[in-house]
Parts: sequence; structure tokens; C-alpha cells
Amino acid sequence: MAVASARQQVITYTGDVTGTETISAAANAASPGSVTLHTLASGANTITVPTGGSTPAAATILPPAGNIQTLILKGVTGDTGVGLHLTDPTTVALATTVTTFVLTAGGTITGLRIYWS
Repeated sequence: MAVASARQQVITYTGDVTGTETISAAANAASPGSVTLHTLASGANTITVPTGGSTPAAATILPPAGNIQTLILKGVTGDTGVGLHLTDPTTVALATTVTTFVLTAGGTITGLRIYWS
């Protein structure tokens, strides 16, 4: 059975500025609809995008609660990359040509989840 996914982010402002912004991404009618669990070693860790008839439009990276190790998202090993929050989720929209990306960890990270949508 096919899996479809729809992503959106809701930003709610309170205080001196109040309001809500809902930002929707295009729906994915061929989503893998899966979650993978990873243990990252210190250094570069290559993450393979799932295949098999479905193409994820995004990866939501969720470090474990209480994580204290740095985490850097890279296109390839050696890339400067972008530092990610230690515990907050990060969603990255993927081009259809992406087959791998790299997560560089400052130490071992156990229990990192990636939601493929």
C-alpha cells in the first residue's frame, strides 16, 4: 500500500509580537513513511536515503533528549557543514537526486531518529 505524507511547520509568536505562521511543504504521494534509528560514531557518519519504490521529500533529524554531542549536517565528508541544535529536530527538504548525506558527531550519539517523509 502506498504511503503519502504532508509536512508543515507552525510558528507561534507571543509577547510583543503575536501571531501564527503555518508553512506547508508540497505533499509527497510516494513517501517511505518510515523512521530509522541510528547510533552515530564520533566523526563522519554517512546516512543513506531510503529507496525501494518511494522517494522521501524530507528527512527530519531528531537527536535524543539530553544529547550533549555536537552534530553537523554535511553534503559530503570534508564539507564545512551546518551545525544543528543538540536536541531540537531539524527538517531538511531533499532534492530527488540526494542519495546520501553526512552527519558528523562530536562523540557517540545513541538513539538519533530520522523521520523520512
